[in-house]
Amino acid sequence: MDSLLAARLQMAISLGFHMIFASLAVGMPVLMLMAEGLYLRRRDPRYLELARTWGKVTAITFAIGAVSGTALSFELGLLWPAFMELAGPATGPAFTMEGFAFFTEAIFLGLYLYGWNRLSPWAHWLTGIPVAVSSAASSVMVVAANAWMQNPVAVETLLSEPHRFDPVRALFGNPAWPVMAIHSTLACYAATAFMVAAVYAWAALRGHRDPMRRSALRMAMALGTVAALLMPVTGDASAKFVATNQPVKLAAMEAQFETEAGAPLRLGGLPDPETGAVPYAIEIPGMLSWLAYGDTRAVVPGLDRVPRDLWPNVPVTHVAFQVMVIAGVLMVLAAAWYWWIAWRRRGAVMDHRALMRGLVAAGPLGIVALEAGWIVTEVGRQPWIIRGVMRTAEAVTPAPGVVTTLVAFTLLYLLLSATLVWLLRRIGHGPVPGVTAPPGAGGDGGSGSAVAAEASASASPGRSGAAPSSASAAQATTGRAGTPAVPDATTIEAGLLRPGAGTGRSACPPVPGATTAGAGLRPRATAAPDGPGPGGPSGSLGARGAGRAATPGVE
Repeated sequence: MDSLLAARLQMAISLGFHMIFASLAVGMPVLMLMAEGLYLRRRDPRYLELARTWGKVTAITFAIGAVSGTALSFELGLLWPAFMELAGPATGPAFTMEGFAFFTEAIFLGLYLYGWNRLSPWAHWLTGIPVAVSSAASSVMVVAANAWMQNPVAVETLLSEPHRFDPVRALFGNPAWPVMAIHSTLACYAATAFMVAAVYAWAALRGHRDPMRRSALRMAMALGTVAALLMPVTGDASAKFVATNQPVKLAAMEAQFETEAGAPLRLGGLPDPETGAVPYAIEIPGMLSWLAYGDTRAVVPGLDRVPRDLWPNVPVTHVAFQVMVIAGVLMVLAAAWYWWIAWRRRGAVMDHRALMRGLVAAGPLGIVALEAGWIVTEVGRQPWIIRGVMRTAEAVTPAPGVVTTLVAFTLLYLLLSATLVWLLRRIGHGPVPGVTAPPGAGGDGGSGSAVAAEASASASPGRSGAAPSSASAAQATTGRAGTPAVPDATTIEAGLLRPGAGTGRSACPPVPGATTAGAGLRPRATAAPDGPGPGGPSGSLGARGAGRAATPGVE
């Protein structure tokens, strides 16, 4: 294997893994903010538990993405020294600003994770906003560097008079940057949302259909639906830019071998560069001309206008583009199916097993679309690393040992992936009285008396398991022993968001047998369907019937 092929494989593998890590790191803070914002508005403990859990996932993806991104920065210098020498003045500011965004995200993520018990509710929620903004900004800055590689603005000045080159104008005045930045950010949101939705759909198939997981699924599908509906709009704008500025890439995407007026849009097909044919394709006459230029009779430049050695890999580019489009369409259809069933079966959407299986199957679609779109962007630019300026073969390192680094970095990314999966599997939702229950606890996952009893009467480590009384409730505000443990999401954590004066604890003591006032819930002492919970007939924190939440009117 020669150095060029090994270097390209190494970058492809590294970026392929990193894009998954980065998409989660960009999308999870948005879901985290949505959950905590709904908690602050409704005081429903299910949203607090979701916010805390998704905050942990955000921290894990941030850490994994940091290691992955650091490895990539070394690879750029090790594998492509000639590229870095030429493009450094142009791309350097983007990577510098990405570094500032990274450290901003790290600072505020620390405040968010460790500020639950120390900040006021709204101040804590506000610390999550820079996390979401900075994670998206990191992605946008990297895309700015890539956009310059696709459309190298002011490269003539850089080559002839580098002292007059303005990198800020070249990067952020580049017309390729805004549309690429918006489209890629939406793709990250869609990828994250559909993966999260698939996790909760899988849980529903295994019997976990409680109101908290139903709310989580709804939030994930809301984010995924918005992103999936906006992506065709930004994708169309991106394709129009490519048609005007990168006609060779458009020709490869659409397998347009010959320049043609009224060019057809090809659906599917396997391009044959040797014959110029596209077997198995379905052609829609004039549609490509209309999509690219707004006129069904417009001339679409073909690959015949450039020398053969300047062609991208047409089969890979065309198939990847088709896969991206199909994945995007399927995401829209999955979202439409979900909202149709949610409207038809209010509160019981997770009982629809066919839909849950469909959402599990749709989970990888966002990642597939993201990866396929990246392949179109990068392979469609070949043989150039900087379009029209430097070929990829000219930028690769002359040093030996590239195959060794290929193996080493591949193992690194496999290890990071295994670590991510292992850590995520160890994260689970804690019990939320009246909201969560083990599978089979009744109907839509509603709490039975056993769950209510465990949630209301179990003692935390180092505390007495004495029955609740007014004395023990008073002790809960002072930190003395003897207080029965109440799961964090409804009492301790919810109360700490409303600290009592001078104690650092909830001003409203936990009351087993009813939702807590500290969580802002309407008190409702309801007997569990299986019989009375601890503390008498009204001791259950569960909801009545088949999985209804303790707070009415919230799905």
